[in-house]
Amino acid sequence: MKISRRTLLGTIAAGLSTASGFEARAQADWPTRLVRLISPYGAGGANDISLRILAEQLGRHLGQQFIVENKPGAGTRIANETAAHAAPDGHTFLYAAAPYATAEALFGKLNYDRKDLQPVAMAVIAPIFLIVNAEAPFRDLQEMIAYGKSKPDGLTFASPGAGSQPHLAAELLFRDAGVKGLNVQYRGDSMAYTELLAGRVDATLTAISTALPYIETGKLRVLGVASAERSAIYPQAPTLREQGLPRVVAAGWYGMMAPAATPRAIVERLQAEVLRALENPEVKQKLLVQGLEVRSGTAAEFGKFIDDETAKWGGVIREAGLKGE
Repeated sequence: MKISRRTLLGTIAAGLSTASGFEARAQADWPTRLVRLISPYGAGGANDISLRILAEQLGRHLGQQFIVENKPGAGTRIANETAAHAAPDGHTFLYAAAPYATAEALFGKLNYDRKDLQPVAMAVIAPIFLIVNAEAPFRDLQEMIAYGKSKPDGLTFASPGAGSQPHLAAELLFRDAGVKGLNVQYRGDSMAYTELLAGRVDATLTAISTALPYIETGKLRVLGVASAERSAIYPQAPTLREQGLPRVVAAGWYGMMAPAATPRAIVERLQAEVLRALENPEVKQKLLVQGLEVRSGTAAEFGKFIDDETAKWGGVIREAGLKGE
């Protein structure tokens, strides 16, 4: 049986129309029930709090409940795996964090494939500050480096977890400053600051929110921030780039991801709603209080950002010989 060109084109057009109609219905109908937003950290931290702020906005605008489900542990791999293996029906999403980009370099083979997840929207960053005891014998970054070079074992930095962004940022600082250094690992920012206050370590590179009360009372001092530009959270802190270390740029970050087969229409709708929420001045202020800055981005921009972070920090991990536990 011969098929005319007109019939063939008509069949293709009908197929495209059906697919387009499905996408439109998926976007119009979604969400149809409760939506799970998976956090890779426990309750009360910056990731969890910022996600709850977003969940409230999403629920308000989309007419369904968005709940935060905490899946901490294994350097965010438990949460990543949970989301990667979830049904791609638009009712489970991952609020990915910076270790997502470094997990493979640190731990080797994972229980999920990065191809199983797709970016939806970048949300916020957590600037990393260089903080020291106020009684330390150095007043700025260059004095700290000189002090480290005068010591046989160099500098000691408190880090809130092996493979964390603060840990990797400190390794990059040691390398680019040409100073020996040791990262001492603790479980979270609070314990790192306890050791810094006791004078048992020289410095820490981490989020500033936990340290602010000690900075205000004069017990801790900020030497700089590892951002590309000064942070609105603590604008008086000069960047490490300004102080002679142009490559030491690092920050924690969070963004929304979805199972790879989630319909495009749903991904685009969630992207639009996340970006909308992040434009809200009230949301921006709530995040700023938590030591977070809005750094919104589309799915394409977020995907490129993750690729760039993976390449950058993968190189640092290999050069430093770091291995995850």
